[in-house]
Amino acid sequence: MSNQDWQGKRVTVAGLGVSGIPAAEVLHGLGAVVTVVNDGDDERSRAQAAKLEAQGITVRLGDGATLPESTELIVTTPGWRPDKPLFAAAAAAGVPVWGDVELAWRLRDLGGRKPAPWLAVTGTNGKTTTVRMLASILEAAGLRTAAVGNIGVSLLDAVLGDETYDVLAVELSSYQLHWAPSLRAHSAVVLNLAPDHLDWHGSMEAYAADKGRIYEGNRVACVYNAQQKATEDLVREADVEEGCRAIGFTLNTPGPSQLGVVDGILVDRAFVANRQKQAQELAEVSDVNPPAPHNIANALAAAALARAFGVEPAAVRDGLRAFRPDPHRIEDVAEVAGVVYVDDSKATNTHAAEASLAAYDPIVWIAGGLAKGATFDELVTGAAGRLRGVVLMGRDRALIREALARHAPEVPVVDLDRTDTGAMSEAVREAARLARPGDTVLLAPACASMDMFVNYNKRGEAFADAVRALAAESA
Repeated sequence: MSNQDWQGKRVTVAGLGVSGIPAAEVLHGLGAVVTVVNDGDDERSRAQAAKLEAQGITVRLGDGATLPESTELIVTTPGWRPDKPLFAAAAAAGVPVWGDVELAWRLRDLGGRKPAPWLAVTGTNGKTTTVRMLASILEAAGLRTAAVGNIGVSLLDAVLGDETYDVLAVELSSYQLHWAPSLRAHSAVVLNLAPDHLDWHGSMEAYAADKGRIYEGNRVACVYNAQQKATEDLVREADVEEGCRAIGFTLNTPGPSQLGVVDGILVDRAFVANRQKQAQELAEVSDVNPPAPHNIANALAAAALARAFGVEPAAVRDGLRAFRPDPHRIEDVAEVAGVVYVDDSKATNTHAAEASLAAYDPIVWIAGGLAKGATFDELVTGAAGRLRGVVLMGRDRALIREALARHAPEVPVVDLDRTDTGAMSEAVREAARLARPGDTVLLAPACASMDMFVNYNKRGEAFADAVRALAAESA
């Protein structure tokens, strides 16, 4: 779309926040007549509204249900659910709805610029780590790149800013993909699928379908998890460009057109001259930080996307060696009295917690929070044999307690009947009481944090603070 297409176009932006505000500002700058609607009318929203109104943008606080008159397009922030009355009104009026990703995709060649290809990543877990690994590999190959999207870096800034890129490593959530019908990536991966955000999507089938949108129109490679058939099924269902290949990754020995692991080596049997007989060494398992099984899978997925873009094997190795994980993702905090304390506050659903629990033995598990519609029987069944004890806190902790009673009745459970932020300090002390030298105390909540903390980062910081206090007392 050209600048001229936006002149006088009446656009409604649904929601303020990290994606709504830049979308409103960009559209206003292109000459669109922008109205922002927002459900909230709190002090923060009023401050954000004042800044937009000073630029000439109309903002309606406390009314996100009514479609402004003469609206020609809605641009929504990812958190707004598809069943919002605003979207029903838009459908009745024939008004299209785009997300921030769709807007960025449509504007990427604005002004005749040559847009950077997108290497896109989604999945229930591991998205941010994989995208950052991918960016590290691309940088090691000498390419101008950035990790953007759901990772917290605006795609609009990336595609419209002054910086030019050879390729973008793009993290996409299921929310963003739901509202991005035109996206066509160079190559993409669905890392894994497990029940999550079902309150938003309505069903597991709808959630998986939105994840699968990332494969639509792929040009070079659709990368899938060879150990999870559901991701391969999404590739089979996708309408891709002629010649696009299906590339699997596995923690086992890879077959042709796969990346996998052989004797502690990450190897490639997809992007080699003779896939039937050849394998290219990419890196050692020890080059992956941390070398937990699910993180090795992330590294293989990142390597597959980089190789699809033509990156040489040495850059894969160098990029993985240079990568450092974000805080609160399987992060060692301290060792106190022979017990290691690990912060995986980012494990906000059962699938992430399952991967984290599989990396340690024996474990004192700290869990609980907002379940988001999840059930915990399968998670507890798989981890029962590694549990020394469990400390529960948060609003939906009873769901985990009941699963433990059914599937691990012999495991001691401490149920903290409190949801204030100070509960974390008590949880760490109770975990220390249950642990023995050689054990791991693991914060892997399997739940969202917002019943007690602003976000998972604050929850992880509270855990780390409590552990450091415990260490100081033991010194």
